[in-house]
Amino acid sequence: MTEHHDIDVLVVGAGPVGSTLAADLLRRGLRVRLVDKAPHAFEGSRAKGVQPRTQEVLEDLGVLDEARAEGGTYPLMGIHLGPITVPWRMQRQHKPTAAVPHPNILLLPQSRTDAVLHRLLDRLGLRIEFGVALDHFEQDDDGVTATLASGERVRSQYLVGADGGASTVRKTAGLRFAGETDQSDRMLIVDAAIDELSRDRWHVWPRPGGRFVGACPLPHSDQFQLMIRLQPEETPQVDEAALAARFHSLTGLRLHDVTWTSVFRPNIRIVEHYRAGRVFVAGDAAHVHTPAGAQGLNTGVQDAYNLGWKLGQVIAGAPDSLLDSYETERQPVAARVLGRSTELYAGLDQHRLASLRRGDEERQLRLSYYGGPLAADDGPATKTLRAGDRAPDAPCTGPGARRLFDVYQGPQFTLLAFGSSAVEALPHLTWPTGGAELRRYAIHTAAGEGDGLTDTTGQLPKIYGITGDTLILIRPDGYIGSILTTDWTTAFATATNAFARAD
Repeated sequence: MTEHHDIDVLVVGAGPVGSTLAADLLRRGLRVRLVDKAPHAFEGSRAKGVQPRTQEVLEDLGVLDEARAEGGTYPLMGIHLGPITVPWRMQRQHKPTAAVPHPNILLLPQSRTDAVLHRLLDRLGLRIEFGVALDHFEQDDDGVTATLASGERVRSQYLVGADGGASTVRKTAGLRFAGETDQSDRMLIVDAAIDELSRDRWHVWPRPGGRFVGACPLPHSDQFQLMIRLQPEETPQVDEAALAARFHSLTGLRLHDVTWTSVFRPNIRIVEHYRAGRVFVAGDAAHVHTPAGAQGLNTGVQDAYNLGWKLGQVIAGAPDSLLDSYETERQPVAARVLGRSTELYAGLDQHRLASLRRGDEERQLRLSYYGGPLAADDGPATKTLRAGDRAPDAPCTGPGARRLFDVYQGPQFTLLAFGSSAVEALPHLTWPTGGAELRRYAIHTAAGEGDGLTDTTGQLPKIYGITGDTLILIRPDGYIGSILTTDWTTAFATATNAFARAD
């Protein structure tokens, strides 16, 4: 008897992580529901830094231009020391290159990130179910039965919790959330207008003992995100009159028109396992960080980007072990991010300006799954790339394409063939009919040499480190799945066993 499922995946939590996952699953043709216990979409600025790698995810989903229109560039920091304001650049501005088209962090309040993704979901035909809480769930070998607070029971193949640090999904699944919460260390965050404060600086007023006041201008508005690090055991008053009086006493400036407040505790925790059978956690449900380095939202979105294509492939018949690779690939990334953000945050206590500086690690462009279950460390490599590395952009021309990122956009796998023997083998390689399709491209050095992509600038082989005939398989999440240099048919079949079902 065939098992009946109402849907393929139930996603709990409609923030950036759950919304990214839902969008990725929908474009794979899966049946999805997205529920959130909140009565409406989030309305505050909270996580406001969208890193370069996350911008590439948004571009793949087709919403980067919309996000950029809603956001802006990070301003110079202005550190107020009595009557003196010291300018300080928190991160170096990089020029776009052929390989990295979006090199700098985007200043985008979280409510606007949510709005961009929610509009995408609407275009994809999904209605987000706000005010719908998950009560509990049970799972068996064939699926998950979730009971919503309304009493409705939903049967799905998989359940994903993107429901934040207090995740109901994580707790119900019995997943241990290892780490610590310093109850004495809290941050008051406020969205408000501030009179007579320049909008070309992220203002910081240092205070003794690692305390500080900060005000970052939010783009396309008269608002700032205000941050006040609280004293231990302090109970802050969050009504507008009290906030205005306090801010005036600290800075001499007038605050008004408060639209959102929150008290943030810098939890430092990571889940012991990202999977419990048919149940998964992502984003803050799996790892929580200090606010330093603008890493939490970005790491969560990339959790979703890693998990989405794997769920799609397994539902289409790929080996279940592919889903185990979600934890194996993403947990070490979260652990590194947690360590780095903790290090940066600790520097605030010691008034180290270096703790405010952000570098390449925060941009997340060098993240690699090399050496993991899908990218063995004994396979072929090029001069610049290994399996598991991010697949860089590069100029090229082809039908509807002026760069490789145009080719990669979408839910498919991509196979690039460099050299005559690889090009000759390209149409003869077997790919299953179920799951994500495989798009094959021969790389030519001059126009008119044949179908495929033309390397118009000579940069593509250099960026990809090509020195001989090579096949490069790109995963749907933009990482290199395999690099093959010989025995095309057998090597390709072996390399793709983990990614797709065998027809």
